[in-house]
Amino acid sequence: MIEPAFLVAAFLGGAAALAIRLPPLVGFLSAGFVLNAIGYDDSPLLAMIAEIGVTLLLFTIGLKLDVRTLLRREVWAGTSLHMIGSSLLFCGLLVGLKGLGLTLLVDSHWHTLLLLGFALSFSSTVFVIKTLEKRSETQTAYGRLAIGVLIMQDVLAVLFITASTGELPSPWALGLVLLIPLAPLLRRLLDRLGHGEMQILFGMLLALVLGYTLFEALGLKGDLGALLVGLLLAPHPAARNLSRAMFNIKELLLIGFFLNIGLTAMPNVSHVLMALLLVALLPLKSLLYFVVFMRYPMRNRTSLLTTLSLSNYSEFGLIVGAIAVSGGLFDENWLIVISLAVALSFVLSSLLNAVSEGIYRWLEPRLPERDPSQLTPSDRPIEVGDAEAVVLGMGRIGRSVYRRLQKHYGLRVLGIDSNPTSVGLLAERGFNIVEGDAMDSDFWDKLLMSPDVAMVVLSMPHHTGNLFALKQLRLRHFNGRITAVVEFPEEIEPIRELGASAVFHVYDQAGSALADSAAEESGIEPMSSQLG
Repeated sequence: MIEPAFLVAAFLGGAAALAIRLPPLVGFLSAGFVLNAIGYDDSPLLAMIAEIGVTLLLFTIGLKLDVRTLLRREVWAGTSLHMIGSSLLFCGLLVGLKGLGLTLLVDSHWHTLLLLGFALSFSSTVFVIKTLEKRSETQTAYGRLAIGVLIMQDVLAVLFITASTGELPSPWALGLVLLIPLAPLLRRLLDRLGHGEMQILFGMLLALVLGYTLFEALGLKGDLGALLVGLLLAPHPAARNLSRAMFNIKELLLIGFFLNIGLTAMPNVSHVLMALLLVALLPLKSLLYFVVFMRYPMRNRTSLLTTLSLSNYSEFGLIVGAIAVSGGLFDENWLIVISLAVALSFVLSSLLNAVSEGIYRWLEPRLPERDPSQLTPSDRPIEVGDAEAVVLGMGRIGRSVYRRLQKHYGLRVLGIDSNPTSVGLLAERGFNIVEGDAMDSDFWDKLLMSPDVAMVVLSMPHHTGNLFALKQLRLRHFNGRITAVVEFPEEIEPIRELGASAVFHVYDQAGSALADSAAEESGIEPMSSQLG
């Protein structure tokens, strides 16, 4: 059984982080170090929970990933350029810093420092994706780019581990290509399982058995297996529902991952100083990311926000460290330094990403202008044409609003959604829809709003997105009516305070509409009509 102290510390750490407006995962990391300081050791059970959490995270990302993202030049070429440049940069800097007399550096050879530079060139898949999910930005232009880079890094990690251990995958690994013709069968089975516990159990089976266990047995990285199995299911319409169903389980298990980092080892003053030095070098890694991304036809915002999201060190550094220690290339103290540097980089990255929009707004006038005609389609100006109503967020509610406004009221409607896959599917079905991220301040700058637009409906799935959109509309002095949909009662008042013309609570309004429909079908008139 897991130690009760772990649960108490995780809860208190997460609550403290929320109280000072930091992501809970920063509190979980801090809780791990506190537990370590008072004498608790890492637990095999906690390590297993952490491993399962990471596996489910990659599986759910696979469920939502468009594989075409990985084929973009800025993803595969950008990742390769950054990894080579970052490894050499860190190696050169650390060689130069040997003169400071720091114990760990003095006795380190250049090839050791090159390996350390390689470990530090990676960004954390778990941290970045979790941060993007919390902000509902995994499907934004910069979110998709960041995830693509992380997956490419994971692929390179597999190649490194295979090369460093000197063990080739089993010849039977070639048989994994059979998973491709198996995919349609898995999708049909997913259709038949409904939306209950069997669907979640099926997802766990695919991630942990068909993905992780099978790939590990064949000499490949299990986490990569979970990701690839998720990719096979991604084209299916139910894949996103499965991802949502597994969300809370994955989030709970990932707490173990962050606690486990803090429990790895207890640092002394020398370790802390070395870790702080590595964190001080982190801006150079970030600058290299930005320089690489600016080579490609993307907006400055996309390049900068992707850079800020990737501005951290990766838990993969610990894997490299462990391999290097077992091969006699690293001193064991490097494991403590890397784990501390990873944790500190998470805290720094959380702070940066909390104000990323402000950083961009400050830097934007100082950045070179990009020719809109040369940008990728998702980054070009958005024209609303002759639309009279705009629906932001084309999920189930947004689609229903779109149809009602178009068919019942005869309005010309434009739908806007940040998910390119959904945009493509809805366009094929005849919707007038464009891709755009309403949480992107540049979206509002490039949105060419027509004077014919008299109504905007905010039906995005997350309250923060609707609030942000409402603020942007008010800043741009939109004179039409703004209607918003909320999921929870406590979200109604903040929307009203910002000046929404009308606010609808999803469940209350659905209940009222259902009651009205039932009464109408039964021939029952409203009491006001009866009294009249």
